Amino acid sequence: MKKIILASGSPRRKELMTQAGIPFTVEVSACEENITKEKPEEIVQELSEKKAAAVAEKMKEEALVIGADTVVVLEGKIMGKPRDKTEAFQMLTLLQGNIHQVWTGVSILDRQADGTVKKESFAQKTEVEMYPMEEEEIWNYIETGEPMDKAGAYGIQGKALVFIKKIQGDYYNVVGLPIAELYQRLKIRLR
Repeated sequence: MKKIILASGSPRRKELMTQAGIPFTVEVSACEENITKEKPEEIVQELSEKKAAAVAEKMKEEALVIGADTVVVLEGKIMGKPRDKTEAFQMLTLLQGNIHQVWTGVSILDRQADGTVKKESFAQKTEVEMYPMEEEEIWNYIETGEPMDKAGAYGIQGKALVFIKKIQGDYYNVVGLPIAELYQRLKIRLR
């Protein structure tokens, strides 16, 4: 079976890959996250491909390299990871009481024995509605440290679960990896 490499240091993505029973190793990508696209679904695919390509370029053997990127979008405005607590507060203040979209892009780079690479990318969207939050609740959540490494400054799988009113779409997409769709695409490649 071809080696599978996850080009991400995200503990949430690692956990989902493990839960799905996909054998893999991790090699964290060190690429510049410069974007040339404008639409959220294109941005996350572009960044996921860059992350996977940075790892695939170093490979000598056959491998499937998986890159992923997640953004939160509110009224067309893209939110990545907050730079500091103030930005986290601003993001959560905008998200609370509203519906936003979470986009995750995934790229699978299939490095062949001859060095060529076949690329496949997809993006998935999930709508998330948050309950209204009081200012004190937002600051208390920020003080847990949880928002600081997450797009949109919250983790649905963590302490922010009490702020999520409902979702429409794939829950795991909001966590950071649409694992069922990824599994289906990998299954075809590994036959």
